[in-house]
Amino acid sequence: MSDAGKLDRLVAEVRACRHCAAHLPLGPRPILHVSPTARLLIASQAPGTKVHEKGISFWDQSGERLRGWLGIGREIFYDTSRVAILPMGLCYPGRLPQGGDRPPRPECAPLWRDRVLRLMPDIRLTLLIGTYAQNHVLGPGAMTARVENFRHYLPRTFPLPHPSWRTGVWESRNPWFREIVLPALQAEVRCALDMTGAPP
Repeated sequence: MSDAGKLDRLVAEVRACRHCAAHLPLGPRPILHVSPTARLLIASQAPGTKVHEKGISFWDQSGERLRGWLGIGREIFYDTSRVAILPMGLCYPGRLPQGGDRPPRPECAPLWRDRVLRLMPDIRLTLLIGTYAQNHVLGPGAMTARVENFRHYLPRTFPLPHPSWRTGVWESRNPWFREIVLPALQAEVRCALDMTGAPP
């Protein structure tokens, strides 16, 4: 069986997963966008309610912000032949009592992540979106320090904050993010996608 066939079969298995059903207030709906030819991997944290309802990752304002950071539009962002999206938790985890979404379910990434990644051999760059993704891949650490020192993690990974509305305040406190990090991020994304000659 080809890698594409193996990945299709695995994705069907993932989407049928009910492992955490008892803990998911809206029920299981695993959401991922993958292909064996993808070169850019977006490792995010977990779907929100709008993404759960639509079934498409980053189908909300955080997606608009993220696409602005990357310097790419929806057509490229959702082209799974080039861009894969694999959250740490594949289902909406619910809300915390004090507000905000719960962390990704801890069972999810160990259960599925490595199996999916083994069937995506062409990944050149992985964007680690938010603390949960960064801690899973890099170990415990401070998100802001990692983003500021992004060059330390190149050429394989690029740590980023989660692009929620709250990040606007963080950006205003850290002007180096727009001045230094985003131009470098967009250059790395264009290189990973073979868009070297494309405008920033």
